[in-house]
Amino acid sequence: MLFGRKNRKPIVIPAKQVKEWKYTTCNYCSTGCVIEIGVDEDKKIVTSRGHAGADVNRGKLCIKGLLEHDLFNSPGRGTEPLIRKKHYEAFEKTTWDTALDTSAEKIKEIQAKYGRDAFAVVSTGQLLTEEFYTLGKLVRGCIGTNNYDGNTTLCMASAVSGYKRSFGSDGPPGCYDDFEHTHCFMAFGSNLPEQHPVIYWRLKEALEKRKFPLIVVDPRVTMLAQFADIHLPITPGTDCVLINAMMHVIINEGLQDQDYIDANTQGFDEIKALVQDYDPKSAQHVCGIDEDTIRNVARIYANAPSAMSIWTMGINQSTHGSDGVCNINNLNLITGNIGKPGGTSLSITGQCNAMGTREWSSCSGLPGYRALEKPEHREEIANFWGIDSEFFPEKRGLTQTDIFPAIEAGLIKGLWLVATNPLTSMPNQARIRKAFENLEFLVVQDVYEDVETNKYSHVYFPASVWAEKEGCHTNTERRVNLISNVIPPYANSKPDFWIFNEMAKRFENGKKIKFPEQPEEAFNEMKHLSKGAGRTLDISGMSYEKIIAARGIQWPYREGDEGLKGEARLYGDGKFQTPNGKANLIPVKFFNNNEQPCKEYPFWLNSGRVVEHFHTRTRTGKIGNCNKFSPTPYMEMNPDAANDLGIAHQSYVRLTSRRGDAVVMVQLTQRVPRNMVFIPFHFHDCVNRLTLGLLDPYSRQPAFKQCSVRIEQVDQEEAARTNVESRTY
Repeated sequence: MLFGRKNRKPIVIPAKQVKEWKYTTCNYCSTGCVIEIGVDEDKKIVTSRGHAGADVNRGKLCIKGLLEHDLFNSPGRGTEPLIRKKHYEAFEKTTWDTALDTSAEKIKEIQAKYGRDAFAVVSTGQLLTEEFYTLGKLVRGCIGTNNYDGNTTLCMASAVSGYKRSFGSDGPPGCYDDFEHTHCFMAFGSNLPEQHPVIYWRLKEALEKRKFPLIVVDPRVTMLAQFADIHLPITPGTDCVLINAMMHVIINEGLQDQDYIDANTQGFDEIKALVQDYDPKSAQHVCGIDEDTIRNVARIYANAPSAMSIWTMGINQSTHGSDGVCNINNLNLITGNIGKPGGTSLSITGQCNAMGTREWSSCSGLPGYRALEKPEHREEIANFWGIDSEFFPEKRGLTQTDIFPAIEAGLIKGLWLVATNPLTSMPNQARIRKAFENLEFLVVQDVYEDVETNKYSHVYFPASVWAEKEGCHTNTERRVNLISNVIPPYANSKPDFWIFNEMAKRFENGKKIKFPEQPEEAFNEMKHLSKGAGRTLDISGMSYEKIIAARGIQWPYREGDEGLKGEARLYGDGKFQTPNGKANLIPVKFFNNNEQPCKEYPFWLNSGRVVEHFHTRTRTGKIGNCNKFSPTPYMEMNPDAANDLGIAHQSYVRLTSRRGDAVVMVQLTQRVPRNMVFIPFHFHDCVNRLTLGLLDPYSRQPAFKQCSVRIEQVDQEEAARTNVESRTY
């Protein structure tokens, strides 16, 4: 008997004749897999494979990495710079000089007319670190706007904020090797098998060698939840309540590590007092987890010789995101699980080089975790770059999520987008589209000419993809690795590094600041700036040659360090980056400001990733063997809820929120509860037309995960015709 489709079309990767394998690092998620690119006799890229000698992935790749070589010639790539006077007119091809000259002149014109901060720059988490450093030099040192941020505000800002509040500095304190040593693993809002498959494989391998409890906190029965020993299907947005209740049990039963607390933390008395208001009997009615389960999980975690927590967007993308991270840190600090093998608070980063932008782009400050608010940091960087420190602002400007309201308000008149696609990624899309119409000038710099935001641009810069250039990434565990220049740039596209250097020449301070001509020269500047007593972000002992030899090196790796391994963990000595060297225990009081299901909008809307796609599908939507698995926007819906509404499997429905609507195909599954639907966030004109996007007060990150919708029947033929547009690639 045959099962499944009669004429299935599985992924086919035919044998390729490879003459040479070239070293590089994956450009999708933050795992940091080492890839070898296969080149044939004609110097054409024909395939890719995982590097067996790399500690991160040990030869493994997910579907996106296996097919990454298809990016180089994928449809829609930009071939020439483009220019037009109005965003609805036809583009004209132009030269790089004309495109750059026009852009520089318009930036200066806007700043002269409205002020320096009337022009904004929004970057990404997918450039190479040397490019981030160079862009920071350009924006902070030459253009001079203070409204400069990265799209990492949409995914990692709460983790950054939480680390800074708890430990005094950004930087994940743990590593993948902790899986091999932990005695209890707890995942908050993280679905590793689909978000970070190779990290999940590392976890699964550790579990096969030595069994330990796997606890998953997620409102949806994700793939990771299916594999868990204990699944906690929490009420969306209430993680802080659950953690406070766990700490209530731990402290009241004397399970905390008091010696560690006394030696290495401050604020314990305040935490102890706060959690008395979060006894499990009361907390269960808020977070949706029964009191016995809360007590059981708290005891398992506290009694483990070592325990670790990971999280991704389920924590970060919330109005309580930064507080949630602080509370995870609190949990690990009171149980002594920071800085030791198997004990950590490990944020699983989203984009391939989100860590690189956090470290070196100067979005939130100045290079190397320096702060604009500190005069000595402004002076140090100004002297190194050769400009007056008065050119720098004295505090950080607007984040990405505040830049768009400022465009609405007429405070920002021009924008430069670098490798980011806010017409898919930002919440409350109706407002974002209107904001783009208000801009006097927009530059879009992207690998793909057909990216949605290019509909509104006045100038388009075609950028080179990934291994058409050279530089480094930093992965989730602070491992720096190299991307090798495998082939020349496509058509007349240019590396982002080159574009930033050329733009700098068109500004007055660009004549004062030295801009290195090669990425390795920029890397050497970063090495110099990373030196300093007590600095954790120290890469001064690294070189491109050492990085390749080690298949990636974790920082800190200081000048004079022996061998090819950096420090696997931070804070092992109990010394934190706070003024007195002690970690901050931060009381987190829960305020329920989420949009809740109600009579008019009775369903929670949840969103997340699927393994075959990445972010806004700008790339994976063009790779046939990725896109074939989910070419159409769809939602998961509980069969019982569907039956109540007369909705059939694989029919189309309209979701409506207080902000907009979207038509999606229905997939019936018990993975979601009766009062919830789940949509992958990768599709334009879909989930972010509906999302609320209230901002976390500390990180300014949007709450993508908590809002309410209603479900309506639609004409099936019309919906099917409309959704064909989603299959363009």
